[in-house]
Amino acid sequence: MSESSAEAVTDVAAAAVASAAGSWRKAGIAGVAIGVVAAGAAAGVAIERLTVGRGMRNKARLALDSTGPYGSLRGTPGKAYADDGTELYYEVDDIEQDVTFTPRRRRLFGRKAPAPVTVVFCHGYCLNQDSWHFQRAALRGVVRTVHWDQRSHGRSGRGVAQSKDGTPVTIDQLGRDLKAVIDAAAPEGSVVLVGHSMGGMTVMALADQYPELIRDRVVAAALVGTSSGRLGEVNFGLPVAGVNVVRRVLPGVLKALGQQAALVERGRRATADLFAGIIKRYSFASRDVDPAIARFAERMIEGTPIDVVAEFYPAFTDHDKTEALARFADLPVLVLAGVGDMVTPSEHSEAIADLLPDAELVLVPDAGHLVMLERPEVVMDRVADLLMRAGAVPAGATVGGYGSTNSTAQPG
Repeated sequence: MSESSAEAVTDVAAAAVASAAGSWRKAGIAGVAIGVVAAGAAAGVAIERLTVGRGMRNKARLALDSTGPYGSLRGTPGKAYADDGTELYYEVDDIEQDVTFTPRRRRLFGRKAPAPVTVVFCHGYCLNQDSWHFQRAALRGVVRTVHWDQRSHGRSGRGVAQSKDGTPVTIDQLGRDLKAVIDAAAPEGSVVLVGHSMGGMTVMALADQYPELIRDRVVAAALVGTSSGRLGEVNFGLPVAGVNVVRRVLPGVLKALGQQAALVERGRRATADLFAGIIKRYSFASRDVDPAIARFAERMIEGTPIDVVAEFYPAFTDHDKTEALARFADLPVLVLAGVGDMVTPSEHSEAIADLLPDAELVLVPDAGHLVMLERPEVVMDRVADLLMRAGAVPAGATVGGYGSTNSTAQPG
């Protein structure tokens, strides 16, 4: 099953490149590149895919889609507009005036009369604001939060500069987008910035371009599973030879696939089992992740069109915000990563922490790139502590249960 799916992926990639470039030789190279990635990822796909029927797996997906509560939290909607006119969707969860205390909640102590604070959550590549499901659930009613979708992701509009003018996406553009969201959703008061992966890079780009905002209003930051640069050196857990081939041809392959979006989307549906395995391999490191959580991550990533995937990819190679980290030197900072992260390896978080010696560095064992979904209890514990240190949590405030994502846990 995995072998035939890998062949189908290779065929789709090769056909897309051949159509765009008019060269069967180039298509062959592209096919090899995609084949290397698919084969490497397929090696980690569970054995049951060889024995469980496709129909049963499809029924399981439908069941998980209908019962899983993940991504169901909604707040007060709002819209901000980027400097190129792109519509950016956000939601606000306002603080409750009377926080109800229950024995089952974990008590946190902060300042007696904290300054008003808004926590702004920034999601990663191919995800959306719902990737912060557990953290959002835990903080509801305790502190004001803003969750937004990056351009061309989730409910935000397609990037105007990209779709109309063909302007490449840059991390700097994402930083300006974040500034627009803050101006619209949190125009005054203190701010805590929380970013995962590309969202962390967005936070760094904001700091690089708006140092006065960091100086005057930001009181803390959390950088989760992210990097300040040198992403071109990541090997994604592949052998050296395969990595070299992928690095050389993947940008061109993705561009060609983006130009054949309809064909590729049909290919993604036809090879859903393989893509589910690839997504799980690169999202999680543990074996006991709740299947509903794995399916939730799969849905978010599947929901990102291939032309958007292709459009954003080159921005990561150019990303370098190492110098911008100095803007956070005098603030409480949390740097957290999963030890098993193959997308932004934990060494990148260690490099960030080396430049911010007063930051708290947390490396989570048996966790991958989507550590906030895989180990929400650890992430929320450290974020809660960060909010306490920033004075964002009032005396007696509590954080609700945030659940667990192991296979024996109940969703919710």
